[in-house]
Amino acid sequence: MRVRFAPSPTGHLHVGNARTALFNWLLARGQGGTFILRIEDTDRERSTKESEQAIVDDLRWMGLQWDEGVEVGGNYGPYRQTERLKNYADHAARLIAEGKGYYCFCSAEALDAQRKAQLAASLPPKYAGTCRNMSPADAAVRRANGEPAVIRLRVPDSREVAFTDVVRGLVTFHTDVIGDPVLVRSDGIPAYNFAVVIDDEEMKVTHVIRGEDHISNTPRQILLYEAFGYTPPAFAHLSLVMGPDHAPLSKRHGATSVREFREKGYLPEALVNYLALIGWSPGHNEELLPADELARRFRLENVAHSAGIFDEDKLAWANRHYLKLCAPDRLAQLAEPYLRVRGQIVGALSDAGRAWLEHVLPGMAASVDRLPQLADRLEAVFLEPGAPLENEPGLPEVAAALAAELADGLRLVDKDTFRAVAGRVKDRTRLKGKGLFHPIRVILTGAAEGPELDLIVPAIDRAADLHDAGLAAVASCQERATLAAKMLA
Repeated sequence: MRVRFAPSPTGHLHVGNARTALFNWLLARGQGGTFILRIEDTDRERSTKESEQAIVDDLRWMGLQWDEGVEVGGNYGPYRQTERLKNYADHAARLIAEGKGYYCFCSAEALDAQRKAQLAASLPPKYAGTCRNMSPADAAVRRANGEPAVIRLRVPDSREVAFTDVVRGLVTFHTDVIGDPVLVRSDGIPAYNFAVVIDDEEMKVTHVIRGEDHISNTPRQILLYEAFGYTPPAFAHLSLVMGPDHAPLSKRHGATSVREFREKGYLPEALVNYLALIGWSPGHNEELLPADELARRFRLENVAHSAGIFDEDKLAWANRHYLKLCAPDRLAQLAEPYLRVRGQIVGALSDAGRAWLEHVLPGMAASVDRLPQLADRLEAVFLEPGAPLENEPGLPEVAAALAAELADGLRLVDKDTFRAVAGRVKDRTRLKGKGLFHPIRVILTGAAEGPELDLIVPAIDRAADLHDAGLAAVASCQERATLAAKMLA
């Protein structure tokens, strides 16, 4: 089994295309096959090296490593279409020589007029065959005179082209609505349907898995396979990824590219797991599974042909799961850029600073959806004390009692120490429950809500004792309580 993902490098990797790449990868990995990455860069006006590199980077970030292709090599390269132009020219010459292709000299204006006339007559727009019966000698003279010409495929008249789609079953087209497609443009650049057939044949591709927007291309490609005497691969056309309003996922729905979801703080394993669930189920009432297990269970025959809806809330649900599983050192590394943006990390982290992050972040990760929210959860640690406090019931008493308990420099570096001090403050003030802990939270964090006090209070005092660790300065719980007591006296 050999499958391929063949993006055009004209922009960032859309999550719909990323799902196509994933399904190809899952099939290859689960069946012991080969996954190929080919770059279809013949759109010279829009293709860029920057876009190609961005696609490559996103695929690697997702963990979809390819066995053959760009930057890897293989026995059937080159793997960029612009490096295969002579090969396409040779195949075009073969079709011309065998009478299966012909030169067309029709101008763009003439073709446009034909199309408008067909539409006005309620006919399907297709090439009228103006140059179809031109003699090779006449075509040679016109070419020798410098007339621009494209090469078209001579499509058989009045026959059906059928194929069995692995996802959709039998699909049939009639050649009367196809027309003679352009194979090579007048500048020598191959059209998509021509190049893809040659590439897939020469790269020994056995299964073509792609979006349903390519269904109409398939009969043209099958006719080309026939013209060359090649055996077509198996075809599987996936439903498009839709937004919540059942329209194709686009910018108006928010983030649509893998790069955007990376920047929003989603983990690659979460995105991969969620994309696998759009149009397919691993069964056994299980959804959150590692990629290797998804690959073991994946079967093309079980892919749904109905449209798949992209629900970012469900992606966030998957991300919460994987954030909880994330190793402390990796979590710290992933969160670091977002903490720098927020000014919570202000320099190179020392070993002690990194150890603090690795100790604190796992507890915070249990209640967030995305990596940037870890910076939100740590905001209270880096609070600059001194902001005005409203004189709520119990606040002055708790502030005074807490300041007294911490007056000797006691640090609340773990939950047991914090609970012991809270117990003594309770005894001093005769307050309990919310009447006790709400004032403690306001005094130490400056907010009425936030992470559990058992997590955030030790994080504050552990950070307060760090110096030159790469973290922003942190006021201790003693400093916060003493200042609050003075303000409320």
